[in-house]
Amino acid sequence: MLTRGVVGSVLVLAGGLVVSTLPWSTPVLHWGGFGELLRTLRGHELTRVAALLVVLSGLALLASAWLRLCRWVATGPVGALEDVRFATLVWSAPLVLAPPLFSRDGWSYAAQGMLAHLGISPYEHGPGVLTGPVVQAVDPMWMHTHTPYGPLPLVFGEVFAAQTGNPWLLVTGHRAVALLGLVMLAWAVPRLARWCGADPALASALVLASPLMVANGVAGLHNDLLMVGLMACALVLAAEHGWAWGAALGGLAAAVKVPGGVVCIGVVLVSLPVAAGLRARLRRTTGVAVVALGTLLGLGVVSGLGHGWVEGLTVPGVINTPLSLTTVVGGLGDLGARLVGLGTDPATFRDLARTLGSVVAVGVAGWVALRWDTGRRDRAVAAVALVTGALVLTSPVVHLWYLLWTVPFFAVQALTRRSAAAVVAVSVVAGMVSPLDSSLRGAWLAIAMGSVAVAAVLPFLLLTPGARERVSRLSERLPI
Repeated sequence: MLTRGVVGSVLVLAGGLVVSTLPWSTPVLHWGGFGELLRTLRGHELTRVAALLVVLSGLALLASAWLRLCRWVATGPVGALEDVRFATLVWSAPLVLAPPLFSRDGWSYAAQGMLAHLGISPYEHGPGVLTGPVVQAVDPMWMHTHTPYGPLPLVFGEVFAAQTGNPWLLVTGHRAVALLGLVMLAWAVPRLARWCGADPALASALVLASPLMVANGVAGLHNDLLMVGLMACALVLAAEHGWAWGAALGGLAAAVKVPGGVVCIGVVLVSLPVAAGLRARLRRTTGVAVVALGTLLGLGVVSGLGHGWVEGLTVPGVINTPLSLTTVVGGLGDLGARLVGLGTDPATFRDLARTLGSVVAVGVAGWVALRWDTGRRDRAVAAVALVTGALVLTSPVVHLWYLLWTVPFFAVQALTRRSAAAVVAVSVVAGMVSPLDSSLRGAWLAIAMGSVAVAAVLPFLLLTPGARERVSRLSERLPI
């Protein structure tokens, strides 16, 4: 089981070196004969397709190993939690020094940190004002846009850039930051699971070692992993050490990406007494908001980066993603309007659907904050799961790694068998299709062949009698 997962990670790394975007300065491209071979493989479409199939094979092995791990943990062996953490460690290890896989965001992180180091505000300038290796792999789509991220990842990036200008080393530093989020989840998830009456080891297996986490959190090194780690710790600290600590960590989560601040709703609920009234809710909400916003804004002041992230919040919305429900529904409305000749602007219904989605998300958050049960730890976790789920469903832009926002809070619930099967299925599918999300833009042959391969593999992982037996064994440990 462990060996299968390690082999899978190694295959993901090997194939990723061929299919991922690399700056010319990448050391591995100049390692004598190996570098020459790698450059040759990267220069032909058929070899890139073959490398993509290697990556998908590795992800399939990881998924298979993870399903076996979940089934084994569900039998309740002694020391299962430590075994889950060890499996997460060894499956992630081959990817620590990998380039950013399945997305080019990591290269943007490196360039944005360099901007901050040079005293150029990433909130006013895009990576395009830089020259040299640090911008060689940045996605042209984001070359001249300012960052939508909060000050915390920029502070880390600035520290890294002060030590080196090598983009490979810079993204390795950012992966270390992402892994810090994974460590925080490893600490917080068992505690959240105990609150909710779930098995801590099984919940940790569902969250930490899943294909979703390995592919999008570790290999993709997205800031979202640090954000959700801070969110999970915020809930624990609020319950065990006081609401001010939870609010401060909620502010830090928002300082990574603004959606991280929604954990403050859970901080309010978990820190109030049972059946708290409206006045008590409003007072506590005000206190939590003051501490969280003070942390967020104070970090911008102390770091010298300011608060330009507010204007950057609109940057992701310039693209359309097929995983965004509001974008798809609005796009269908615009298509219908063109077909019947309404004469509306091309994005009229898309923008309307996105606006309505935002209103729904705010409404859900407000309803949970004002009406959800207080003084119950399990309900506070469920509240965060509900609000983050609503955000993902209504967001104008959704990528696969956005699922990292919500799966950790769903997976620690006292799940029904169908809910557990849904978490497993989402984690497997989101991991398997991660190479097809944004790393292969324009490579139609690779996308087509990869889609066929995924369609062929997923039924064996999820729908065969053996797969159903694994999920059934897992479900036997559920309290419901």
